[in-house]
Amino acid sequence: MKVIWTQESILQLIEIEDFISNDSPKRAAEFVDEIIDHAEATLPDTPSIGRMVPEINNVNIRELIFKKYRIVYRVNKNNMEILTVFEGHRLLPVDEIKNDLHNSSVKSSRDKAHKA
Repeated sequence: MKVIWTQESILQLIEIEDFISNDSPKRAAEFVDEIIDHAEATLPDTPSIGRMVPEINNVNIRELIFKKYRIVYRVNKNNMEILTVFEGHRLLPVDEIKNDLHNSSVKSSRDKAHKA
C-alpha cells in the first residue's frame, strides 16, 4: 500500500521543522526525515498497526506514535493518507483535518516538508 501525505500533514511537518530549527536547522531536517521514514517504513506492510484515534473513534482513522508525536492516518482500499502530525500531549485538532476527512488528499513529496 502507498503512503500519501496530505497538504495538512506537510504543513504540520514544516511547522515541526521550523520550531526545532530554532535550535538546530540540521537536526530539524533530520527529525522530519525520521518521522517520514518511520511512517513510510511501517504503514505499507502493516496498515492496521496503529491504534484507532480516540477523538474520532473510526476504525479507518488510526495513529502511529513516533517519539512524542502522533502521526494520524486514514486507511483506504489502496493507500494510507497521513492526515496530520502533532505533539502527542495534544488532542487531535479535528478542525485542521476536517477537509481531509471528507476529501481525497493531495500527493506530496518529502521535499515539500523541508524549508527552502
